[in-house]
Amino acid sequence: MIGKILGDRYEIIERIGGGGMALVYKAKCRLLNRYVAIKVLRTEFTNDDEFINKFKRESQAAASLCHPNIVNIYDVGVEDNIHYIVMEYVKGKTLKQLIREKGKLSYEETLDIATQITEAINHAHKNHIVHRDIKPHNILITDDGRVKVTDFGIARAATSTTVTNTSNVIGSVHYFSPEQARGGYTDEKSDIYSLGIVMYEMITGRVPYQGESPISIALKHIQEDIIPPREIDKSIPKSIEKIILKCVEKNQSLRYESAGEVLKDLQKAKSSSDGDFVEFKNLDDSPTRVMPAIKDEKIDKKKQSSRKNKKSEKKEKGKKSNYITAIAIVLAFLITSGLAVGFIVVKDYLFTEEVVMPQIVGMHEDKAREKIESLGLEFKVKGRRYDDTYKEGVVISQSEEPGYKVVVGYPIEVYVSKGPKTVEVPNLTNKYYSDVEIVLNNAGLKMGEVVFENSEIPTDIVIEQNPKPNQKVPEGTKVDIVVSEGPEISYIIMPKLIGLDIEKAKKEIISKGFSIGEIKYEYNDEFDKNVVVWQSYPAGTEIEENTSIDLIVSNGTQISNDEEDQNGQDNVNTDNDSTNTTESENGDKEKNEEENKETALHINIPLPQNKDEVEVKIYKIQDGIKELIYSKVHETKEEWIAVTVSGKGKAKFAIYFDGELYKEKEISF
Repeated sequence: MIGKILGDRYEIIERIGGGGMALVYKAKCRLLNRYVAIKVLRTEFTNDDEFINKFKRESQAAASLCHPNIVNIYDVGVEDNIHYIVMEYVKGKTLKQLIREKGKLSYEETLDIATQITEAINHAHKNHIVHRDIKPHNILITDDGRVKVTDFGIARAATSTTVTNTSNVIGSVHYFSPEQARGGYTDEKSDIYSLGIVMYEMITGRVPYQGESPISIALKHIQEDIIPPREIDKSIPKSIEKIILKCVEKNQSLRYESAGEVLKDLQKAKSSSDGDFVEFKNLDDSPTRVMPAIKDEKIDKKKQSSRKNKKSEKKEKGKKSNYITAIAIVLAFLITSGLAVGFIVVKDYLFTEEVVMPQIVGMHEDKAREKIESLGLEFKVKGRRYDDTYKEGVVISQSEEPGYKVVVGYPIEVYVSKGPKTVEVPNLTNKYYSDVEIVLNNAGLKMGEVVFENSEIPTDIVIEQNPKPNQKVPEGTKVDIVVSEGPEISYIIMPKLIGLDIEKAKKEIISKGFSIGEIKYEYNDEFDKNVVVWQSYPAGTEIEENTSIDLIVSNGTQISNDEEDQNGQDNVNTDNDSTNTTESENGDKEKNEEENKETALHINIPLPQNKDEVEVKIYKIQDGIKELIYSKVHETKEEWIAVTVSGKGKAKFAIYFDGELYKEKEISF
C-alpha cells in the first residue's frame, strides 16, 4: 500500500496501526496539502455486501459529527475493492498505550480524560449515533493532552457482523455491556457501561474481568459483579468509584440516563473527590396481588346438569371400564415397542458427535488438511495472502479457535500464506542521507542501521548499502546504509611559540601541519624585537589540521618623544654641518612617512540571523597579495559589527561568514 494513491489525492506514506477490522495508514492529501489518516478495511470484510452497505451508511452518518473530542471523518471511498475512510490525522498515542506506560492513571488524569470522552459520547448521542465499541484502543491522546474518540462509523457498522466472531472481539469483549454479550438490544446506555469499564481500567490499571476465552469474559459481564475499585486501591476517591459503579450496572435502567448526567457527576467529582452526590436507583419488585376467582354462569349450569346425570353415568362407566383397561394395555405395549425401534433408527440424528478443534495455524497446508479431515471436519481454504511471519503454504488463520468443540462435518475455513511479499531494493548510493527514508518508504522498505564513516565522498552522501540494489527482498525489510562524514579530520597539539624568533615560529607552524595566519607587530617592553609575544591558540590544545595560526611579534621598545628630542639636540650642538645633514634626513624621513601613512576606516557588517554564532574573516587584497586582517567568532544577536581597516590607494576587502564568501568591497583610501 505504501506509495499508492487513493481517490487521485491521498498518497499512502506509512502504516501507523491496525486492528481486527482495518489497517491504518498515514497519508498526504495532495489537494489540501495536509496529512490525514486512512483506515483501510481488511479483505475478509470487503466480500460481505451487507456489512459494506452498513459501513458506508454509518460512516457517512459519523461524518456529520463535529466535536473537538471526536476524530473528524473527511471522506469515504472505494477503489480496486479497497474500502477506506479518510480521517483527521492525530499525532499521539492511544489511551491503552498510555495506561500500559504508566500502569494506572492518577485521579486527576482519570477525571480529565473521562470528561473529554464523555463529552464526545454525549455529542454523538445527541445526534442519534451510538458508538458500541468504546474502549481505550479507540481513544487517542494528542501530544498536548486532548482526547480524540475514533471509529464511530466503523464500530457501529461492525456490531452485527463481528459480535459473534470470537476472533474479532478479543480486544472489545473486556468492555462489552451485558446486553451486547447476550446479543440483546443496545442503546446509548451500552456506551455508558463501556465508559465505566474504561474509567475502571484507568484508575486501577486493569480491566475488571479476565478469562481464558472471549466467551468466558462475556459471561462474567452478564453474571458477575465487578470488584469495587477501592477494594483494589484504598487511595481511590469514593466519588470516582461511585460514578464507575453506577455506569456498570448490569440492568440498563439502573445506569445513568444519559452521558450528560455522567458529565455532571464528573464535574462535581473534580471539586469534591469524596463527595456523596451519586444517586443510585432501586428496582422495587411488584407486590403480589390476589386475583379474584372468575365465575361463569355457563360453567355453573353445566355443573348442575352433570350432577343430575351422575348416577346414570356411573352404571355405564362400570361396563366400559373393563374394555378401556384392556385397550390401554395393548396400546402401551405398541407405543413402547415403537419408541424402541424409532430410537435405534434416529439415534444418529438426535445425538451429533463433537470433536475438539486443534491448533493448525503454523502447520503446512497439506498436514493441516490431513489433521482436520482425520477428525471428520471439512478443510476449506478461504484465501491466500502475503504474510511476513509464515512461509508460503503455511496456514496463518483458522475460523475456529483451538480448544473449542465443533460438530463433525463442520467446515473449518483457513487462510494460507503466500509468503512475504517481495519488492526490489532501490539504489541508494550517491543519494543524500535525508532523501533515503522517502525512497525506502516508496519501495515498501524500512530504514535499517545507519553508520557514518570518513570518506573522500562529500558529507551526507550514501556510500554503501545492504541489501544491494536490485535484490528481491520481503516487503518491510530493513536496509542498512553507510553515510559519508567527509574526509577524516586530524587534530594536532599546539606548540608553544611565544618567546621564539618569528622565523623559527613560522617554521614550527608549517612543520606541525598548520598554516600561517595574520602576523602583527607591536611595541613590547618585555620581548626583544622580532620575538613572538602572542599566539591565537594556547599551547597544548588540540587544533584541527591546516588551521591558520595568528601571531603578534615584538617591534622592540618604543622610544619616547623626550628621548628623540634629546638625541636631536645633541646632534645640533655637535656640528653645524652634521646638524644640517640631520635636519635634511629628518625632513626626508617625515616626507616618506607621510607618503607611506595608511588611512583607517570603519566597515559596518550585518551578521546573518539564521544561526546563533558565525565566524567572520576579512582578507585585504592589494597588489596581488591576499592578507588576513580580521578573524573572530561573533554571536549573531549583535546584528551588526564595526571593523576598522586601514590602507592606502585602492584595496579590496573580502568578507567571509563560516568560510563562505559573503561580499567583496573595494575601498579607496
